[in-house]
Amino acid sequence: MSRKRFSVLPGFGLTMGYSLLYLSLIVLIPLAAVFSKTSALSGGQFWDAVTTARALASYRLTFGTSLLAALVNSGFGLLLAWVLVRYEFPGRRLVDALVDLPFALPTAVAGIALTALYAPNGWIGGVLAPLGVKVAYTPIGVFVALTFIGVPFVVRTVQPILEQFDKELEEAAASLGANRGQTFWRVILPLLWPAVLTGFALSFARALGEYGSVVFISGNMPMKTEITPLLIITKLEQYDYTGATAIAVVMLVASFLLLFLVNLLQWWTSRRYALS
Repeated sequence: MSRKRFSVLPGFGLTMGYSLLYLSLIVLIPLAAVFSKTSALSGGQFWDAVTTARALASYRLTFGTSLLAALVNSGFGLLLAWVLVRYEFPGRRLVDALVDLPFALPTAVAGIALTALYAPNGWIGGVLAPLGVKVAYTPIGVFVALTFIGVPFVVRTVQPILEQFDKELEEAAASLGANRGQTFWRVILPLLWPAVLTGFALSFARALGEYGSVVFISGNMPMKTEITPLLIITKLEQYDYTGATAIAVVMLVASFLLLFLVNLLQWWTSRRYALS
Protein backbone atom coordinates (compact mmCIF):
# COMPACT_ATOMS: atom_id res chain seq x y z
CA MET A 1 0.00 0.00 0.00
CA SER A 2 1.56 3.24 -1.11
CA ARG A 3 1.73 6.09 1.32
CA LYS A 4 0.75 9.58 0.34
CA ARG A 5 3.76 11.84 0.26
CA PHE A 6 3.20 15.22 1.86
CA SER A 7 4.86 18.31 0.46
CA VAL A 8 7.27 20.24 2.63
CA LEU A 9 5.39 23.39 1.60
CA PRO A 10 1.69 22.86 2.29
CA GLY A 11 -0.60 24.25 -0.37
CA PHE A 12 2.23 24.73 -2.85
CA GLY A 13 -0.02 23.95 -5.82
CA LEU A 14 -2.62 26.49 -4.76
CA THR A 15 -0.07 29.24 -4.04
CA MET A 16 1.70 28.52 -7.33
CA GLY A 17 -1.61 28.84 -9.15
CA TYR A 18 -2.37 32.19 -7.51
CA SER A 19 1.17 33.39 -8.27
CA LEU A 20 0.90 32.48 -11.96
CA LEU A 21 -2.56 34.04 -12.19
CA TYR A 22 -1.32 37.26 -10.58
CA LEU A 23 1.76 37.37 -12.81
CA SER A 24 -0.38 36.79 -15.89
CA LEU A 25 -2.91 39.51 -15.05
CA ILE A 26 -0.34 42.12 -14.03
CA VAL A 27 2.57 41.42 -16.39
CA LEU A 28 2.12 38.82 -19.11
CA ILE A 29 -1.32 39.75 -20.47
CA PRO A 30 -0.57 43.51 -20.76
CA LEU A 31 2.72 42.75 -22.51
CA ALA A 32 0.99 40.29 -24.82
CA ALA A 33 -1.60 42.97 -25.64
CA VAL A 34 1.19 45.31 -26.76
CA PHE A 35 2.59 42.70 -29.15
CA SER A 36 -0.92 41.79 -30.32
CA LYS A 37 -1.73 45.41 -31.18
CA THR A 38 1.51 45.72 -33.12
CA SER A 39 0.77 42.56 -35.13
CA ALA A 40 -1.75 44.62 -37.13
CA LEU A 41 1.23 46.28 -38.83
CA SER A 42 3.13 44.68 -41.66
CA GLY A 43 6.89 44.32 -41.42
CA GLY A 44 7.46 47.40 -43.55
CA GLN A 45 4.93 49.48 -41.65
CA PHE A 46 6.45 48.46 -38.34
CA TRP A 47 9.95 49.36 -39.53
CA ASP A 48 8.79 52.73 -40.83
CA ALA A 49 7.02 53.49 -37.53
CA VAL A 50 10.01 52.72 -35.31
CA THR A 51 12.77 54.22 -37.46
CA THR A 52 11.51 57.74 -38.02
CA ALA A 53 14.05 60.49 -37.32
CA ARG A 54 12.06 61.59 -34.29
CA ALA A 55 11.90 58.06 -32.88
CA LEU A 56 15.62 57.42 -33.43
CA ALA A 57 16.50 60.68 -31.69
CA SER A 58 14.37 59.68 -28.70
CA TYR A 59 16.04 56.25 -28.55
CA ARG A 60 19.49 57.80 -28.48
CA LEU A 61 18.53 60.22 -25.73
CA THR A 62 16.62 57.68 -23.61
CA PHE A 63 19.04 54.77 -23.80
CA GLY A 64 22.15 56.95 -23.74
CA THR A 65 21.22 59.01 -20.69
CA SER A 66 19.76 55.95 -18.90
CA LEU A 67 22.98 54.01 -19.40
CA LEU A 68 25.15 56.92 -18.31
CA ALA A 69 22.97 57.60 -15.25
CA ALA A 70 23.07 53.93 -14.25
CA LEU A 71 26.86 53.84 -14.56
CA VAL A 72 27.25 56.98 -12.44
CA ASN A 73 24.79 55.64 -9.88
CA SER A 74 26.73 52.37 -9.67
CA GLY A 75 29.89 54.20 -8.64
CA PHE A 76 28.29 56.85 -6.45
CA GLY A 77 25.81 54.37 -4.92
CA LEU A 78 28.66 52.01 -3.97
CA LEU A 79 30.55 54.91 -2.39
CA LEU A 80 27.47 56.11 -0.50
CA ALA A 81 26.65 52.62 0.75
CA TRP A 82 30.26 52.20 1.90
CA VAL A 83 30.14 55.47 3.86
CA LEU A 84 26.81 54.61 5.50
CA VAL A 85 27.98 51.16 6.58
CA ARG A 86 31.61 51.75 7.51
CA TYR A 87 31.60 55.20 9.13
CA GLU A 88 29.86 56.82 12.07
CA PHE A 89 29.22 60.55 11.73
CA PRO A 90 26.62 63.07 12.91
CA GLY A 91 23.48 62.89 10.80
CA ARG A 92 24.21 59.42 9.40
CA ARG A 93 20.67 58.22 10.08
CA LEU A 94 19.28 61.30 8.35
CA VAL A 95 21.44 60.70 5.28
CA ASP A 96 20.41 57.05 5.29
CA ALA A 97 16.74 58.08 5.34
CA LEU A 98 17.24 60.66 2.58
CA VAL A 99 18.49 57.92 0.26
CA ASP A 100 14.92 56.63 0.04
CA LEU A 101 13.51 60.05 -0.82
CA PRO A 102 13.31 59.38 -4.59
CA PHE A 103 11.27 56.25 -3.78
CA ALA A 104 8.65 58.17 -1.78
CA LEU A 105 8.66 61.46 -3.68
CA PRO A 106 6.09 61.71 -6.52
CA THR A 107 7.93 61.92 -9.82
CA ALA A 108 6.13 65.12 -10.80
CA VAL A 109 7.25 66.77 -7.56
CA ALA A 110 10.81 65.62 -8.21
CA GLY A 111 10.68 67.06 -11.72
CA ILE A 112 9.37 70.42 -10.53
CA ALA A 113 11.98 70.59 -7.76
CA LEU A 114 14.85 69.75 -10.12
CA THR A 115 13.63 72.27 -12.67
CA ALA A 116 13.43 74.98 -10.01
CA LEU A 117 16.98 74.20 -8.92
CA TYR A 118 18.62 73.90 -12.34
CA ALA A 119 16.67 76.51 -14.31
CA PRO A 120 18.74 79.57 -15.33
CA ASN A 121 17.16 81.52 -12.48
CA GLY A 122 17.39 78.66 -9.97
CA TRP A 123 19.82 78.22 -7.10
CA ILE A 124 22.19 75.91 -8.97
CA GLY A 125 21.30 76.95 -12.51
CA GLY A 126 21.94 80.60 -11.64
CA VAL A 127 25.49 79.70 -10.60
CA LEU A 128 26.13 77.58 -13.71
CA ALA A 129 24.58 79.99 -16.23
CA PRO A 130 27.41 82.58 -16.09
CA LEU A 131 29.84 79.72 -16.73
CA GLY A 132 28.00 78.83 -19.93
CA VAL A 133 26.55 75.61 -18.52
CA LYS A 134 22.83 75.08 -19.07
CA VAL A 135 21.19 72.10 -17.38
CA ALA A 136 17.43 72.57 -17.54
CA TYR A 137 15.81 71.99 -20.95
CA THR A 138 18.88 70.15 -22.24
CA PRO A 139 19.97 66.47 -22.31
CA ILE A 140 22.03 67.24 -19.21
CA GLY A 141 18.79 67.90 -17.36
CA VAL A 142 17.48 64.48 -18.44
CA PHE A 143 20.66 62.90 -17.09
CA VAL A 144 20.30 64.75 -13.77
CA ALA A 145 16.70 63.58 -13.34
CA LEU A 146 17.53 59.94 -14.16
CA THR A 147 20.48 59.99 -11.77
CA PHE A 148 18.29 61.37 -9.00
CA ILE A 149 15.63 58.67 -9.28
CA GLY A 150 18.08 55.77 -9.78
CA VAL A 151 20.66 56.08 -7.01
CA PRO A 152 18.54 54.40 -4.24
CA PHE A 153 18.43 51.16 -6.21
CA VAL A 154 22.21 50.77 -6.05
CA VAL A 155 22.56 51.87 -2.43
CA ARG A 156 19.82 49.58 -1.12
CA THR A 157 21.17 46.63 -3.11
CA VAL A 158 24.80 47.00 -2.03
CA GLN A 159 24.22 48.12 1.57
CA PRO A 160 22.97 44.74 2.97
CA ILE A 161 25.93 42.93 1.42
CA LEU A 162 28.37 45.35 3.02
CA GLU A 163 26.66 44.99 6.40
CA GLN A 164 27.10 41.19 6.24
CA PHE A 165 30.67 41.38 4.94
CA ASP A 166 33.15 39.47 7.08
CA LYS A 167 35.86 41.91 8.13
CA GLU A 168 38.18 38.99 8.88
CA LEU A 169 38.77 38.75 5.13
CA GLU A 170 40.18 42.27 5.16
CA GLU A 171 42.33 41.46 8.18
CA ALA A 172 43.63 38.33 6.46
CA ALA A 173 44.50 40.31 3.34
CA ALA A 174 46.30 42.93 5.44
CA SER A 175 48.24 40.24 7.29
CA LEU A 176 49.40 38.89 3.92
CA GLY A 177 50.82 42.29 3.00
CA ALA A 178 47.99 43.82 0.95
CA ASN A 179 47.47 47.54 1.28
CA ARG A 180 44.02 49.16 1.45
CA GLY A 181 43.73 49.60 -2.30
CA GLN A 182 44.67 46.00 -3.03
CA THR A 183 42.29 44.76 -0.35
CA PHE A 184 39.40 46.71 -1.84
CA TRP A 185 40.04 45.78 -5.48
CA ARG A 186 40.98 42.12 -4.95
CA VAL A 187 38.97 41.09 -1.89
CA ILE A 188 36.00 43.39 -1.31
CA LEU A 189 34.96 44.49 -4.79
CA PRO A 190 34.76 40.97 -6.31
CA LEU A 191 32.29 39.99 -3.58
CA LEU A 192 30.24 43.14 -4.21
CA TRP A 193 30.13 42.83 -7.99
CA PRO A 194 26.88 40.81 -8.19
CA ALA A 195 25.10 43.34 -5.96
CA VAL A 196 26.53 46.29 -7.91
CA LEU A 197 25.41 44.74 -11.20
CA THR A 198 21.94 44.13 -9.77
CA GLY A 199 21.72 47.74 -8.64
CA PHE A 200 22.94 48.87 -12.06
CA ALA A 201 20.25 46.80 -13.79
CA LEU A 202 17.48 48.13 -11.53
CA SER A 203 18.65 51.72 -11.94
CA PHE A 204 18.90 51.33 -15.70
CA ALA A 205 15.45 49.73 -15.98
CA ARG A 206 13.87 52.46 -13.86
CA ALA A 207 15.54 55.18 -15.95
CA LEU A 208 14.27 53.71 -19.22
CA GLY A 209 10.66 54.00 -18.13
CA GLU A 210 10.90 57.26 -16.19
CA TYR A 211 8.49 59.94 -17.31
CA GLY A 212 7.22 62.29 -14.59
CA SER A 213 10.49 63.72 -13.33
CA VAL A 214 11.95 64.12 -16.84
CA VAL A 215 9.19 65.95 -18.70
CA PHE A 216 9.53 69.06 -16.52
CA ILE A 217 13.29 69.49 -16.72
CA SER A 218 13.84 68.29 -20.29
CA GLY A 219 11.74 70.86 -22.14
CA ASN A 220 10.32 68.07 -24.38
CA MET A 221 11.73 69.44 -27.63
CA PRO A 222 11.42 66.90 -30.48
CA MET A 223 14.77 65.71 -31.86
CA LYS A 224 16.58 67.29 -28.90
CA THR A 225 15.18 66.57 -25.43
CA GLU A 226 12.19 64.32 -26.13
CA ILE A 227 12.40 60.94 -24.38
CA THR A 228 10.80 57.80 -25.81
CA PRO A 229 8.07 57.44 -23.14
CA LEU A 230 6.94 60.99 -23.95
CA LEU A 231 6.89 60.15 -27.68
CA ILE A 232 4.65 57.17 -26.91
CA ILE A 233 2.29 59.40 -24.91
CA THR A 234 2.25 61.94 -27.76
CA LYS A 235 1.27 59.27 -30.28
CA LEU A 236 -1.49 58.02 -28.00
CA GLU A 237 -2.85 61.56 -27.70
CA GLN A 238 -2.86 61.71 -31.51
CA TYR A 239 -4.79 58.39 -31.60
CA ASP A 240 -1.85 56.69 -33.33
CA TYR A 241 -2.20 53.54 -31.24
CA THR A 242 -0.31 51.23 -33.58
CA GLY A 243 2.59 53.66 -33.83
CA ALA A 244 2.72 53.99 -30.03
CA THR A 245 2.65 50.23 -29.48
CA ALA A 246 5.31 49.70 -32.15
CA ILE A 247 7.71 52.01 -30.31
CA ALA A 248 6.71 50.37 -27.03
CA VAL A 249 7.67 46.98 -28.48
CA VAL A 250 11.11 48.32 -29.38
CA MET A 251 11.55 49.56 -25.82
CA LEU A 252 10.38 46.23 -24.39
CA VAL A 253 12.65 44.10 -26.56
CA ALA A 254 15.68 46.34 -26.01
CA SER A 255 15.07 46.40 -22.25
CA PHE A 256 14.70 42.62 -22.08
CA LEU A 257 17.91 42.08 -24.06
CA LEU A 258 19.92 44.52 -21.97
CA LEU A 259 18.61 43.14 -18.67
CA PHE A 260 19.32 39.61 -19.91
CA LEU A 261 22.92 40.59 -20.69
CA VAL A 262 23.32 42.20 -17.27
CA ASN A 263 21.92 39.13 -15.50
CA LEU A 264 24.14 36.87 -17.60
CA LEU A 265 27.16 38.95 -16.62
CA GLN A 266 26.06 38.82 -12.99
CA TRP A 267 25.78 35.02 -13.14
CA TRP A 268 29.19 34.71 -14.83
CA THR A 269 30.79 36.97 -12.23
CA SER A 270 29.25 35.05 -9.30
CA ARG A 271 30.31 31.72 -10.78
CA ARG A 272 33.83 32.91 -11.56
CA TYR A 273 34.52 34.15 -8.04
CA ALA A 274 32.78 31.16 -6.47
CA LEU A 275 35.20 28.85 -8.27
CA SER A 276 38.29 30.97 -7.56
